[in-house]
Amino acid sequence: MRLGVLVSGSGSNLGALIERVHGHSATIVGVCSSNPDAFALERARVAGIESAVFALPGHGGDRERRDGAMADWLAERGVQLVVCAGFMGVLTAPFLTRFPDRVLNLHPSLLPAFPGAHAIEDACAAGVEETGVTVHLVDEVLDGGPIVAQERLPVNYHEIPEGLRARIHEVEHRLMPAVVENVARGALDLDAIARKART
Repeated sequence: MRLGVLVSGSGSNLGALIERVHGHSATIVGVCSSNPDAFALERARVAGIESAVFALPGHGGDRERRDGAMADWLAERGVQLVVCAGFMGVLTAPFLTRFPDRVLNLHPSLLPAFPGAHAIEDACAAGVEETGVTVHLVDEVLDGGPIVAQERLPVNYHEIPEGLRARIHEVEHRLMPAVVENVARGALDLDAIARKART
């Protein structure tokens, strides 16, 4: 399976995919970054993976135009599945229609609880006993697509917030590669998950 990865920051989830998936159950053929300074680009370079920057200012600040160009770039490389690995921003129709039900995202909560950019802080503020990580299909609703996989973990209010964040990252680095592996070997049917969510 040919995989495209979208990034914006340090790329720790990209690193997990390179380590566990790349060259095994799937091949990462392209990395797109919304941020020209993302360390994820260096991770791609070291792994010998082609990358490109698609920053909004380079596309006149037009998100749809940027997303269309990004989709074109990935399609030219034969990408079959797209993973958002720390990609900041909501993908628009010009991207999603090119990869229907083939864009996965990681979110640091048990969706539908705590969508948005501050999920860990929101979960702690709400006093919940557990939170976790969700892998979901991406649609045009922020963190609103069909859920593919989830893993729970307890919230320990005696640890500093960064401790919880570190434990969530550990789960992310395990869960997304496992989902990609299962999709690649046919053990997970994204079309069936999408159909069920729409009925």
